[in-house]
Amino acid sequence: MLSQADILNAKILVVDDKPANVLLIEGMLRVAGYTAVRSTTDPQAVCKMHRDNGYDLILLDLQMPILDGFQVMEGLKEIETEGYLPVLIITAQPDHRLRALEAGAKDFVSKPFDLAELQARVHNILEVRLLHSAAKRHRQALEETVRDLEASREIIRLKTLEEQKKSEQELALAQETQESLLPRCLPKFESFHIHAFNQPTRYVGGDFYDFLQLSSGEWMGVLADVSGKGVSAALLSSMVLGALNMEFRSGTQPQDALKRVNQLLCDKSLPFQFVTLFLFLLRPGGEGQFISAGHNPAYLFRSATGKVEMLAPDAFALGMFESACFQSRKFHLYGGDLLIVYSDGLTDAENPQDEMFGEERLLQIIQQEAPRGSREVQQTILKGIADFTQSTPQTDDITFVVVEKSPAEGELRCALPPDLC
Repeated sequence: MLSQADILNAKILVVDDKPANVLLIEGMLRVAGYTAVRSTTDPQAVCKMHRDNGYDLILLDLQMPILDGFQVMEGLKEIETEGYLPVLIITAQPDHRLRALEAGAKDFVSKPFDLAELQARVHNILEVRLLHSAAKRHRQALEETVRDLEASREIIRLKTLEEQKKSEQELALAQETQESLLPRCLPKFESFHIHAFNQPTRYVGGDFYDFLQLSSGEWMGVLADVSGKGVSAALLSSMVLGALNMEFRSGTQPQDALKRVNQLLCDKSLPFQFVTLFLFLLRPGGEGQFISAGHNPAYLFRSATGKVEMLAPDAFALGMFESACFQSRKFHLYGGDLLIVYSDGLTDAENPQDEMFGEERLLQIIQQEAPRGSREVQQTILKGIADFTQSTPQTDDITFVVVEKSPAEGELRCALPPDLC
């Protein structure tokens, strides 16, 4: 978890050919509480200093002799091989701002300096940079765990029962890692009740869900189904979840966030790997938007009429086509309304006779139990699945989320069957 101390202890480099500007910026940062501020008036020294020290943020003047700021950024790109330049441009020329952003800078601050503006922009860039670094470290650690597990698969097959038991413990650790990606407890958002369930088919599953409060006042929810099972699916899940989290914490719009995650999957995942997901944003008043990327339909129960509406997918799954576009659609939850999102493992669950649970049974549960609230829907779905499957081992993860909009003050929710409400 990123703390204020992490941000204030971040390593910052100030680059300006005028000593007076360097002293001014250093003083403004130290007043704000930053403890690791370094500076140079020599633009030729910047790349070596960054290679040696790995600065979290570089405040870079554009107009300097010998090397200007644009040339310095070109040199920094050779160090930041992943393409993320932690650069905040300093400029007095308005026409330089767009060019600097196109060159890779993350933001700019204008001369003459405004203390509040400088502190705000520095804080925002550092927060995103440190989250990016933390996600990278997490991904690398998980990749290393996966490589170790895959390399030992053939050896495990030949080992004794005791060694097999040890491998099971390692897989259980991988399961704990995957479970740590899910919310430890369900959040409490104003005017909403949330219930969620996840049951992987093997030690490590490919389904996940997450929720995030956004600075805009909205909150985001997502349920995703990653192709495949086991450790490879867990790795892909962690990458997608980390990327989504970082994009939404940075204030990215949902359609742009999914476009970037789709590009990431096309670049980094195997050809046969893809992700379907249902992503939605809601405000306390019930106004919302959603994107269904190749996912099975979600259902919307209307408390006022007792009817169930279908929110069908209208976009490709992530990781299939680099050119895929994602457009959000609006919806509204009124008091007593329920949104039910699920993975296909729920409707594809099989009984001993190889029959599937199916959407018809799910819709029947929603129609009968939704008037009584989200908790009753969750409990009835779980009981219905257990009674239907009779402990039959399943071939796909079972995951679902139920969101209920609380009735407005003075509004009563009908707890009778729909035809009597």
